[in-house]
Amino acid sequence: MKLQGKVAVITGAASGMGKAIALVYAQEGAKVVVSDINFEGANQTVSEIVSNGGMATAVATNVTKEDDVQNLIDTAVKVYGTLDILVNNAGVMDNFYPAAEVTDELWERTFAINTTGPMRTIRKALPIFIEKGSGVIVNVASAGGLFGSRAGAAYTSSKHAVVGLTKNVGFQYAPLGIRCNAIAPGGVNTNIGATISAPNEFGMARAMAGINLNPRMGESEEIARVALFLASDDSSFVNGTVITADAGWTAY
Repeated sequence: MKLQGKVAVITGAASGMGKAIALVYAQEGAKVVVSDINFEGANQTVSEIVSNGGMATAVATNVTKEDDVQNLIDTAVKVYGTLDILVNNAGVMDNFYPAAEVTDELWERTFAINTTGPMRTIRKALPIFIEKGSGVIVNVASAGGLFGSRAGAAYTSSKHAVVGLTKNVGFQYAPLGIRCNAIAPGGVNTNIGATISAPNEFGMARAMAGINLNPRMGESEEIARVALFLASDDSSFVNGTVITADAGWTAY
């Protein structure tokens, strides 16, 4: 097993890519802390892991709240003794609002979840990793964090920031045995679309201008396999970079 004996925290793991990552990590021997604002869904993920012979614990977490982030990492250490892998997957869309129409509230909420949340979990996990002399961080960015118009202004900016954070942490902490990488998924069949309530007509039209070039939609399990690679020793020489998983969409 690629993650035998490792302890992993995964945010946004009640559904979609986060759940798929949690299941794969557990199958590969990791003890998984399933984190989500949807505690019922997190418990369902845990039940599925346990029923398959794995070990998991659910923690209700709103990544926009520092107290919740502190509790999340503290719980992982309390229950399983340490932390080896941190996966920042929790995210939200922005209804495709363009810069001229984005509100402060939308901008701040999008950044709070997509960017500040990962910063806080990383900030909390790093002292543990530094003391151990090892640790792996996997951030879920987006094709929207590599190019200009796969979403609205807030989402695009927040995911570009995640890419920058990934590269910064990866390089700065490399001498201490810590790796930090990101995955940039293209279109994936998840329920993140539920965070799109009233899309801006102009912004969505511009963001969807290249959708006909997308070879196909992906599945959460396909992203989970990339996350497994990045968390395991198979990627021991991979650090401070972004792996795009989009069936070749952004290669055009």
